Amino acid sequence: MNKFTIYLLFLSVLSLSSCLVPRKVTYVNNMSVDSFYRIQRIPELKVQKNDRISIVVSSKTPELAAPFNQEGGLYDVSERGEVSSRVTGPSSKGYLVNKNGNIDFPILGSIHVEGLTIDEIKSMLQNRLISEKYINEPVVSVEMINLRVMMMGEVNGVGMLNIEDGELNLLEAITQSGGLTNNAESQEITVIREEDGNRKMYTTNIENTELFNSPVFNLKQNDIVYVKPKSAVMTPRQDLSWRYIGMFTSILALSASIIAIGK
Repeated sequence: MNKFTIYLLFLSVLSLSSCLVPRKVTYVNNMSVDSFYRIQRIPELKVQKNDRISIVVSSKTPELAAPFNQEGGLYDVSERGEVSSRVTGPSSKGYLVNKNGNIDFPILGSIHVEGLTIDEIKSMLQNRLISEKYINEPVVSVEMINLRVMMMGEVNGVGMLNIEDGELNLLEAITQSGGLTNNAESQEITVIREEDGNRKMYTTNIENTELFNSPVFNLKQNDIVYVKPKSAVMTPRQDLSWRYIGMFTSILALSASIIAIGK
């Protein structure tokens, strides 16, 4: 066997190895030590259609607040006839924002909340309760209870992620999903977002520090994160077949080299 044949076999092994061995992904790999990167202000979440929000109204006079709570509130009456509230937390059901962007609130009726932040809803309800002379000093607590992000594509944990404290960035979401697979295209992560009744697609590169300036670095409720594959996904049988081919080719090249050296 001549040297040219051995050289061709060697190139074949290298080519197969490059196909079989995945490229390692390094997040924000152009980030420099001791350099500063401006932190984006996290925008306040705005209520969208089909969101669920929890609203709890309380007052120094608990019986005045009771009609404005979904479950009527929980109260204790002492032997002296004193009433005290016993609100354990937000309702797990909450108020559903309908297709018109409204919620049906006790006593006050239909209230438009789409496009408002949590603080704006809180202030609006407090002002109405006071101006309409229901409660003089109401305390209103508002929370969003269905903050979720969908993870799809080449992540190890496909499915829904709950945003527990209302804040979740893209790197955190990928980490909570078990990280990227070996077949993930890390330089083109897609985020589909609902904005003003429309869906808009963004792409970003998690290997570059420009990620920090991306409008989708901080995720919002109902975002869909899709990690596209670098190549067509192989079945387990195909993957095993390629591994055998690579092993056989390596053995063949090694054997040819030994024979050539022996000559």
